Amino acid sequence: MLAKLTGWLLLGIVRLLTGAQARWYGCPPKAEQRIYFANHQSHADLVMIWAALPEELRSITRPIAARDYWANTPVKRWITTEVFNAVYVERAATAPVAAAAAPEPVQAGPAPEPVVVAPPAERIEPSMEPLLPATPPVADAVNELQGELDLPPPPPPPPPVAPAPFVAEPAPPAEPAPPPADPLAPLVEALRSGDSIIIFPEGTRGHTGEPQKFKSGLYTLATMFPDVVLVPAWIDNVQRVMPKGEIVPVPILCSVTFGAPIRVEAGEERRPFLDRARAAVIALRDI
Repeated sequence: MLAKLTGWLLLGIVRLLTGAQARWYGCPPKAEQRIYFANHQSHADLVMIWAALPEELRSITRPIAARDYWANTPVKRWITTEVFNAVYVERAATAPVAAAAAPEPVQAGPAPEPVVVAPPAERIEPSMEPLLPATPPVADAVNELQGELDLPPPPPPPPPVAPAPFVAEPAPPAEPAPPPADPLAPLVEALRSGDSIIIFPEGTRGHTGEPQKFKSGLYTLATMFPDVVLVPAWIDNVQRVMPKGEIVPVPILCSVTFGAPIRVEAGEERRPFLDRARAAVIALRDI
């Protein structure tokens, strides 16, 4: 109940600030499984296109949200999961490069004179030989005793046994590294469950009036789910409501224009399709 009330509150605020006008050209608002793909210029794009959909479509449509932004605080995480029912995706990040250690400062001035340390005098141990009585070797004493007692000679000592060669135990095989996580896996799961999704094929927000080149995710999803309807959309003016780097929205009239659906043609390659999809989005700008 709290999520539903929060959704209605957010919907009223968004429509008060932006108007959230939805214009449908080429296709009506229909409760069928769709992939809405739009330009991306602000974090408010997610909220804007969600608010522009009719209520019966909002309940079956899940926007895509970057986890590092929309899940970095408990409030935003609760809103995106409980109100928007968003699908989190991971954005690539690069690890910071460790700074090299600074060299030790060198003191200016003449070098100190080297200190010559004399080697320690050699210690001569006293000899104990004059104090020890001269004793015959042990072997000669044994031979002399055997001769007196007429004993047989002792058996020869056993040959020395060579130690067994050391064989190192083989190291256990290294475990294979886990495969990298597929960034499209959450989207594929949402489509397999029958939901519609809202994606931004640029992958990141743009700074110009035209979208950047589309990434390959849209083509991959379109070929995996050929029966899902692909609907282009143009979000207008929302970048002025919340420009990049700002956190306080400004009331400005905005709109979302939905165009005619497209599909991947037989034998169409990835880049030609993505260019055609991008052109379909840009064509809605002037309607």
